Amino acid sequence: MRSIRFKLAALSGAAASFAILSTVGVLLAVGAADRALEATVSAQQRLDLLTEISARLSDFGLAAVAVAESPGADPGRADLGRMEDARSRVAAVLEAATVRAAQSAPAFGTGVRPRERMVAHLRADFILLDRQISAAVADADAPSRGDRVRGALNGFAASAGPTLSLLVESERRAVTTAREEALALSFRLRVGAVALAALVLAAAAVLYRAVARPLLTRLGEIDRAAAAIGRGDLDTRLTIGPRDELGVLTARFNRMAARLGRRERRVIEDRALLEKTISERTADLTAANARLAAIDASRRRFFTDVSHELRTPLTVIIGECDVTQRAPAISDDLSRSVLATIRKRAGRLHRRIEDLLRVARSESGEIELVFQDVPLLPLLADAVAGFETVARRQGVSLILEADAPGPLVHADREWLRQVVEGLIDNGLRHGGKVTRITLAVTTGAGAGGVVADEITVSDDGRGIAPEARAGLFRRFARGERFGDGTGFGLGLALAEWVVTRHGGRITLEEREGGGTRVVIALPRPQPHPEAQPEVFEARGAWADPPGEEDT
Repeated sequence: MRSIRFKLAALSGAAASFAILSTVGVLLAVGAADRALEATVSAQQRLDLLTEISARLSDFGLAAVAVAESPGADPGRADLGRMEDARSRVAAVLEAATVRAAQSAPAFGTGVRPRERMVAHLRADFILLDRQISAAVADADAPSRGDRVRGALNGFAASAGPTLSLLVESERRAVTTAREEALALSFRLRVGAVALAALVLAAAAVLYRAVARPLLTRLGEIDRAAAAIGRGDLDTRLTIGPRDELGVLTARFNRMAARLGRRERRVIEDRALLEKTISERTADLTAANARLAAIDASRRRFFTDVSHELRTPLTVIIGECDVTQRAPAISDDLSRSVLATIRKRAGRLHRRIEDLLRVARSESGEIELVFQDVPLLPLLADAVAGFETVARRQGVSLILEADAPGPLVHADREWLRQVVEGLIDNGLRHGGKVTRITLAVTTGAGAGGVVADEITVSDDGRGIAPEARAGLFRRFARGERFGDGTGFGLGLALAEWVVTRHGGRITLEEREGGGTRVVIALPRPQPHPEAQPEVFEARGAWADPPGEEDT
């Protein structure tokens, strides 16, 4: 099947051919018209020359008769001048006629121009006439002069008259023939123009039916199909038809429509799946939000209850200690030492409860950590000293393994000490048959390979089951994993939160030989010229802690 490009090229070639034929016809017609017009004009000019020759010859004859009839032996100068003037005019007209005759076409097969030959004969007759008249004018006898002039004129008329008449008749026929040829040419041009116009119209009709109308019909179908797809009717398809450029375009159009249909179906399916997923996730989020709201309400109630439950007895303890210290009946050394220790411990616990109360009163919560470079060894020794009496009473050995002077850590001293004390307290209360609790300081690799100081608190108690370790740092877990149900479930959760805010980490492991081992890794402080206390404000500290677990 020929392509549209070929059809358009053929259409353009046909149009160009018609244009060339029309141009050639017009040029030929114009040339023929020019030749016919030129022949007519030339014949008319020659006819005018012959008329002028006849008139000039008549003038010359009249001038010669006037000279011949003048009285006396010598003619008048005026008559001679008029005759000379007429002779020169006749000579000039004959010269022009000779040139015109030389430009005319020769006779068929002879190579001789008839007009030129007759004009030459006429010219020769005039030359003979001029000689005869000149000789007659020179005669002194007036009567004889007149007779001679009239005889010469009669002889010229007898010789040149038929030639001149033949020339005039020939030029008239030439003019008539040229006019007839011009009329015939005009008729042929009109017939040719009508025929060419009919041919062009017929060719245009054939080309329109064969090329243009099918193309326009197929383009209209493509336009309607594109409009239908634009309205969303993706099932619209086109008939491919001939395998030309439009056929290829139609096939691609059908493939595009099919792909759009498949994509629309996938979009509908994906949208349904997305709506289902959104619905499910919305339900999950609603349920999670309800659970979070319940947990948050429980947390707030818990903090409020704990704060109010403990604040009153602690206030009483502090007051009793103050009264006991002022009583004179107790041994001064013993009472003041014991009461000072109790007062110190109660004061620390009171400060922690005040922090918890501030968290319970504020939705965002706020606890201030004061960071500074703290010697780690005195801090651990202080923590061990606080539990020596309790440990001795339970038969537990508290051992601190660290070389003096020990490292410096960048931390909040009170909070870090409370974390260590909480771990010791957990070991004493929940370790079972514990005989030894060891605190050690080592150097290891922290997160990202950073050098860190590690505080290790280990005991030789009953340990913790592996399946129970995953929830050890969950908040509000009240010691279920230890079987005693004591505590408020804040110790390990608070410890993890504090260590995380220090940039460290806390892990719980099983000790070799039995027992539990807790490791606190704290990054070493960067050296600086002057160590200034740094306040770290933790807002919303309990909103999303890193872990949840026990006392």
